[in-house]
Amino acid sequence: MAPRLVIFGRQGAGKGTQCAFLTDHYGAVHISTGDMLREAVAAGTEFGALAKPFMDSGQLLPDDVMVGVVRERLSESDVSERGFLLDGFPRTVPQAEALCAEVEVDLGVNLDVSEEVSRARMLDRGRNDDTPEAIDKRLAAYADQTVPTIEWFAAQDRMVTVDGVGEQAEVSARLVAAINERLGS
Repeated sequence: MAPRLVIFGRQGAGKGTQCAFLTDHYGAVHISTGDMLREAVAAGTEFGALAKPFMDSGQLLPDDVMVGVVRERLSESDVSERGFLLDGFPRTVPQAEALCAEVEVDLGVNLDVSEEVSRARMLDRGRNDDTPEAIDKRLAAYADQTVPTIEWFAAQDRMVTVDGVGEQAEVSARLVAAINERLGS
C-alpha cells in the first residue's frame, strides 16, 4: 500500500516521531514542512530568508508560498512510487483545497493532544523558536486555522482522530489500526 496521508496535530503532539514510525511501517515518504522550513532558514536560502520572520514570530507562512513548496516536493518520483505522509501541511482550508485539487489524499489523521500537553512538550524540547510567546501564537493559529482544516477533511469523510497521549508504541499501534481500518488494509 502506498498511502497518501496528511498528519495533523498540535505542535508537540509527536507528529515527527509517529511519522518516522509510519514511514517505516508503510514505506511512504515523510514530508515535514517544518523541517523543510528550518533547513532552508539554517542554510540561508532565499526561501529561508522569506520564511524566517514568519517563523520567529510564530506566524504561518502565506498559503501561496506553502502550496508552491509542497507542490514541488510532491511532484518528485519517490512520492509517486511510495506515497506520502504530509506533516505540517495543509494548515488552512485554502491549502487543503489547493492540495486536494492537485493530489489525491487518502486520509487525514489527527494526532490529538490537549493544548496543555502540547505547550509542555514544546517547552521541554528546547528549540530556539519555542519561546512561550511563539508557542502561544502557534497554538492560537492552530485553533483558528488548522482546526477548521481538520473539520474540512472530516466533512469529506477523510479524517480519523487518534489519541496522541501515551507510550510511543501505544500511540503507533492506535495510528496503524485507525489508518488500516479506514483504508481497508
